[in-house]
Amino acid sequence: MPDTNIIVINTAPLISIIAAVGHLRILQSLYTQVLVPFEVCQEILAGGASGFAISEFEDAIWLQKLQTPLNNISPFLLNSLDLGEASVIQLALNENIHTVCIDETAGRRVARLNGLSITGTIGILLCAKREGDPIYIRHVIGRMIDRGIRLSETLINVALQQAGEVDT
Repeated sequence: MPDTNIIVINTAPLISIIAAVGHLRILQSLYTQVLVPFEVCQEILAGGASGFAISEFEDAIWLQKLQTPLNNISPFLLNSLDLGEASVIQLALNENIHTVCIDETAGRRVARLNGLSITGTIGILLCAKREGDPIYIRHVIGRMIDRGIRLSETLINVALQQAGEVDT
């Protein structure tokens, strides 16, 4: 049976968690192992124009950052998804890891089709709050939005409701 304390994570959730709380330690408190495929590491380290999240990613030395590319990514995954999402799903399937962290709709759909459990940035933040982390979901969502991370109004409302932060 797969271990639910192990997760494979994609680029967008890593960046979004850093935007939300300023670090990645939240993952360390929730999972015994957090695997980052080589392809995702390369996307993070490319950093875009601003270089946002690179130092926080590099500081998270407890992350299991794969040092070599996956050479057996399914053509279906490569044709359906970007390289990061495809490598997350392939690594989870190769290693019999049950849970992946992907935010993008297409990636989540394909992960489900492959029998994987999915969480995303908001799911991680809500789980941390349930586990006692003093996170104010409304605040961290605001920080994400300020950093240019797009969240649907529906997702925001569901997150606030699940966090018990709905105005009455």
